Amino acid sequence: MTLRNRILVLLAAVAALAVVATASVLHASARAERRNETQPGGPRITAGRITLTTPGTMVFRNMAWGPHRDELTTVPASDPSGPRTASGLKCLRFYAASGTGVCLQAVHGTVTDTYRALILDAHLKETARYDVPGIPSRARVSPTGRFAAWTAFVGGDSYAGTNFSTRAAIVDTRTGKLIPSLEAFRILKDGHVYHAADVNFWGVTFASDDRTFYATLATKGSTYLVRGDLRTRTVTTVHTNVECPSLSPDGTRVAYKKRVKGLPKDAPWHLYVLDLRTMRETPLAEARSVDDQAVWRDDHTIVYALPGDFGADLYEVPAEGKGTSRRISAAAVSPAYLQ
Repeated sequence: MTLRNRILVLLAAVAALAVVATASVLHASARAERRNETQPGGPRITAGRITLTTPGTMVFRNMAWGPHRDELTTVPASDPSGPRTASGLKCLRFYAASGTGVCLQAVHGTVTDTYRALILDAHLKETARYDVPGIPSRARVSPTGRFAAWTAFVGGDSYAGTNFSTRAAIVDTRTGKLIPSLEAFRILKDGHVYHAADVNFWGVTFASDDRTFYATLATKGSTYLVRGDLRTRTVTTVHTNVECPSLSPDGTRVAYKKRVKGLPKDAPWHLYVLDLRTMRETPLAEARSVDDQAVWRDDHTIVYALPGDFGADLYEVPAEGKGTSRRISAAAVSPAYLQ
């Protein structure tokens, strides 16, 4: 091939790549525009006023395409697929209890995004703001509203593999005192003080005593349920192979995702409930892999998200291991049930 022909081939290849790149940008732009358009068959959503002290309601992040996508939205807990009221406040992750909320947000910049945690009062007004060091993944508020917690990916972006690191933080919503990382706590593993450079924490869940919490500890390729003490600043291993725990309203059981041998590496989990009194595990009647920190709707029902057409849908399953799972709300994620 002559030099002239080589140059022509090179120019043709560059032109083809430019066409592909332009088409990709236009496709992404068109898709982004469609996300702001209400889709046929989607839920009915209207703007309105939301408070975090209205009992019998479910507050969640709305995932339906349209002008209210990503906003905190509410429905009656008894009618989770019914018409939605949208607040105007956008959150990636959210949770609330006793009139206090935590909203994890992305702040879109010219070059890169940053993230923050907002502490909200009962009327969704910001009372405090904290920087979050990575992509938000989990959020919780203690039953009394005294403490809030969040987890962020600071390296990697998926729990499925092993090449990631997380940062779990807890804040006192009354005093504003922040614990930026649970890695500062003393670890008691198998009755001994434990130190390791690869320690990661995620998925905090609180008891009602404003002292005790549970979380996941990962180290040396294994995960553990740990019980934490906010006063002594210690965590103690309780059980193995536990991720993203969620404490039941009565404080006696933990719902969590467990890695099961033989499942695909990118979908390795099944939902279980652990009785903290007997350490007995019960597999739940959800056959699909669940990558979520489940929520207890009540003492007998677990709610969680699975991938859906608009990002995620909410499902529920009995906590006793019987029955079947069922979808309760489409295009929704990160629910909180207000009592």
